[in-house]
Amino acid sequence: MGELAAIVKYSDDAIIGKTLAGLITSWNPAAEKMYGYLSSEIIGKSVELLSPEARSGEIEAILARIRAGEHVDQFETLRVRKDGTRFKVSLSVSPICDADGTAVGASTISHDLTNRQHAFDAARAMIESSLDSLVAISPEGRITDANEATVRTTGVPREELIGTAFSDCFTDPQKANKIYQLVFAQGMAVDYPLTMRHRDGTLTEVLYNASVYRDAGGKVLGVFAAARDVTAQTQAFDSARGMIESSLDSLVAISPEGRITDANEATVRTTGVPRQELIGTAFSDCFTEPEKANKIYLLVFAEGMAVDYPLTMRHRDGTLTEVLYNASVHRDLRGNVLGVFAAARDVTKQVQAQRESAIRQARELERLAELEQFQRLTVGRELKMIELKKEIERLRRYAPADGKEPDEWR
Repeated sequence: MGELAAIVKYSDDAIIGKTLAGLITSWNPAAEKMYGYLSSEIIGKSVELLSPEARSGEIEAILARIRAGEHVDQFETLRVRKDGTRFKVSLSVSPICDADGTAVGASTISHDLTNRQHAFDAARAMIESSLDSLVAISPEGRITDANEATVRTTGVPREELIGTAFSDCFTDPQKANKIYQLVFAQGMAVDYPLTMRHRDGTLTEVLYNASVYRDAGGKVLGVFAAARDVTAQTQAFDSARGMIESSLDSLVAISPEGRITDANEATVRTTGVPRQELIGTAFSDCFTEPEKANKIYLLVFAEGMAVDYPLTMRHRDGTLTEVLYNASVHRDLRGNVLGVFAAARDVTKQVQAQRESAIRQARELERLAELEQFQRLTVGRELKMIELKKEIERLRRYAPADGKEPDEWR
């Protein structure tokens, strides 16, 4: 068996020889497997037997190109098996020439695309089942494909979306386009916040992730983008932020390096420093005793929390606020420490009330001491008067009845 014959026999692709009139002249084992016809059943029959009725004339058009000396490469179409099953194939058709170079027939290599189609269908099913808005975008920024989630989020049918500017799906097209260009520059974009707009005006907060996709040769074909709906998370964040901002306590988030990464309005009021200026500054600088504040901050890392530590916060204008400092470490989902969340409760009034109470108690104690001293003096006088009276009575008892003084008094 010649080398060429062996290749034909053992090829995984169907290799079919035919005349320029379309009559089958050769049929390899892979063709039997692919189409379901034995060689004895098909040789001598028209190749049109393998083509669906709806594609009548397609084979003749291919043979006309072969008769003109052309080749047909990777032409995707449908073919029909013996049992009537239709399947997708890729055809490469070349002329068979005689010794003079004249085309006398044609050789067709049929590659079954069923597995590829199944893989594509499976991938498409996953894309369509995704809750994220998924789109493919051309280098010019035009949508070339979109899934059903994108249709729901925008309210625009897929056939209308295709060909439109991707950036027009968002409330801030310039920002969306800028991020899109960033993908081309860096190869990807991760978790960029944007807002998608529905036709009816409904807004959807999303995190935009994208990466370039390339052909087999590495050429960039466009961008594949995914927009995850984070509206619920955003609303939850806004709700949590609202609670944080409504708190009367000074609340701050602090990095492991002791720098403020976020602060609420109560902190701004207590320090007199705008939030944008507070962020990045040392947390301990907010207090009259930075070293003490920093010591407590380090204690949080060592013990996980700190409860009711007294400190004094200082306002830009010199006003002091007595606070009780409470803090705990905060972590990511994997348990890694991200920093410290601290709350400082204003207890100035309570401290002042305690001081005033202490002053009153001191004054009352002083007055009590004065009363006790006065009492001791008063009691001392009364005792002396009693003794004097007793002495007078004693002397009277010894006085003469005639009222004359005794001789010893003279």
